[in-house]
Amino acid sequence: MTIEVKVPVLPESVEDATIAGWHKQPGDTIRRDENLVDLETDKVVLEVPAPVDGTVKELKASEGDTVNSDDVIAIIEEGAVEAAPEPAAKPAQETPTDVAPAAVAAAPAAAESPKLSPSARRVAAEENVDPGSVEGTGRGGRVTKSDVLNFVKGGGSRLEERVKMTRLRSRVAERMKEAQNTAAILTSFNEVDLKAVMDLRRKYQDQFTARHGIKLGLMSFFVKACCEALRKHPVVNASIDGDEIVYHNYQDIGIAVSTERGLMVPVIRNAENMGLADIEQSIAHFAQKARDGSISLEDLQGGTFSITNGGVFGSLVSTPLLNPPQSAILGMHTIKERPVVVDGEIVARPMMYLAISYDHRLIDGKDAVQFLVAIKETLEDPARLLLGL
Repeated sequence: MTIEVKVPVLPESVEDATIAGWHKQPGDTIRRDENLVDLETDKVVLEVPAPVDGTVKELKASEGDTVNSDDVIAIIEEGAVEAAPEPAAKPAQETPTDVAPAAVAAAPAAAESPKLSPSARRVAAEENVDPGSVEGTGRGGRVTKSDVLNFVKGGGSRLEERVKMTRLRSRVAERMKEAQNTAAILTSFNEVDLKAVMDLRRKYQDQFTARHGIKLGLMSFFVKACCEALRKHPVVNASIDGDEIVYHNYQDIGIAVSTERGLMVPVIRNAENMGLADIEQSIAHFAQKARDGSISLEDLQGGTFSITNGGVFGSLVSTPLLNPPQSAILGMHTIKERPVVVDGEIVARPMMYLAISYDHRLIDGKDAVQFLVAIKETLEDPARLLLGL
């Protein structure tokens, strides 16, 4: 009995998807719930599992093809599949004294065959190229057709390659241009002395980690400071919908995360009700999901305000771009020790420039400036978080 494999029903906000990569080819056996194909949308990569045990009879779409909800993309001949033999147990080996443990751990990984796209596999066979000697530049280290061709040509320094923009990159570009074309974007700046926060982290880091199982970072302080500032200045947490202003009585904070596929902004829901440990755990959870490709559409949807941290890449100052339909975004930057005047004396302090980009159609300059000042005051005196000041 033949079974059709269809594209799952995509959310309303996702129009179509692209075949990112097949995990099976015609003639291969596959077990039920084993991943057959990756579909790339403009937000996440979706896995399509096999509905039954059987043999892949036909693939009706190729890598790079655009597909829609309920499109038939493969045919499986249903049938029993033999269980995969369990690997033989290997005797335990001691780590050689003259080899670093990291090198020993890396050895099995290096012996594994690289991941090839079907077109790359075909070209490698035609050109008699060992795929293991080709460095992959595709997603997750995947060896592409261009990688093999460049290897065959000798990898000259003047080689060029044309690669179709990924769905995520295309969507990010579209939304960023939409923000520029629609909103009246303005940016205000301030600076914050982070000595109090860093002293607090240094004093309680071990106890915090022992109790909550995660380190106390800077981002949780910034999220809480933003929540307090948004409570004082609710217009910064609002958005424009047609000719109406939507005021949100909750604070869903988006945290920009850089991945190999591009920028993602997972959302921490109801951050105003969370403690520092809960926020740190949420950030770590979302960052891991974003980087290993398991993040869901629900994780990325919504959000009333966003934070982006260019400081992790060394940015000293920048003008962050809005994440529509949000009306404001906070930009964090690298921490530099700079001379500042405190109580009439020049001292070195860990300083960070802050930036808030905002939609001037909704937010006045006064609100934006006072919002930044509120963040600055909270971070320079974290006791305000306990006292609700």
